[in-house]
Amino acid sequence: GCHVIYGLVGLKTHSKITLVVRREEDGIRRYVHLGTGNYNDSTAKLYTDLGMFTARESYGEDATAVFNMLSGYSEPPFWKRYVVAPLWMKDTFLNKINQCTQAAKNGSDAHIIAKMNSLSDKDIIEALYAASCAGVKIELIVRGICCLRVGIKGVSENITVRSIVGTFLEHARIFDFRIDSEEEIFLGSADWMNRNLEKRVEIVFPVADEDIIRSIKHYLEVELEDNVKASILLPDDSYEKVKKNNEAKKNSQEIFVKEAKAAYENAVKAGKTEDGRTFTPLKGE
Repeated sequence: GCHVIYGLVGLKTHSKITLVVRREEDGIRRYVHLGTGNYNDSTAKLYTDLGMFTARESYGEDATAVFNMLSGYSEPPFWKRYVVAPLWMKDTFLNKINQCTQAAKNGSDAHIIAKMNSLSDKDIIEALYAASCAGVKIELIVRGICCLRVGIKGVSENITVRSIVGTFLEHARIFDFRIDSEEEIFLGSADWMNRNLEKRVEIVFPVADEDIIRSIKHYLEVELEDNVKASILLPDDSYEKVKKNNEAKKNSQEIFVKEAKAAYENAVKAGKTEDGRTFTPLKGE
């Protein structure tokens, strides 16, 4: 049968997570899917989202803890991988931004790239302003509401904001924190809004696999180079289209569609079609 849990009273459950527990030859194994988008077959055809499928033990243990928390059985004393709202997420993001701020003050090269639907949380915005003042390069991809002001002398001169509106609704949330050669990338369900960080159940998770990290960095690079569907936020809060300056047209969504088609065609040629696709679990933590 199916047991439906309606979540925690007073909080909207906005996280996107699936846990499958299987008894296999070598024991119990947990398979976890985490994503930025809804499990909805209609919006899946219209939204751009990212997801990760893993069998890493630490991700599985955290997934079990999430469902125990939602069902009211227990609250974990700590999380191995996940960053969960409404209790832990905002402080974690502020800490990551502040780490970049301190690193820049100490002479390191610090860089923040963040992609989301909307940005309105006052504390996050103030932390980004402080990071900008310290010399952190901040590149934001915000499709919708953005309460941060760019181009304010002595406040936000190192911050750029772009919005991409194309055929598909930009819906992924990506948070990339870089200090010199060190880098942490997170995906998840939360925007930098008060309602997401303090009034909803949300999950943001770090990406550990190097191949996935390279894919996400490529995704961000292509979106930051978009000069067809991207608009740039100006100091007067208006937007203007990116000036091409005789550069070749770069439509990020069209590029991703072409890459997906090419990957599928290569898989067909190699005999790795959907009928023969298998999932090999990543081992370790």
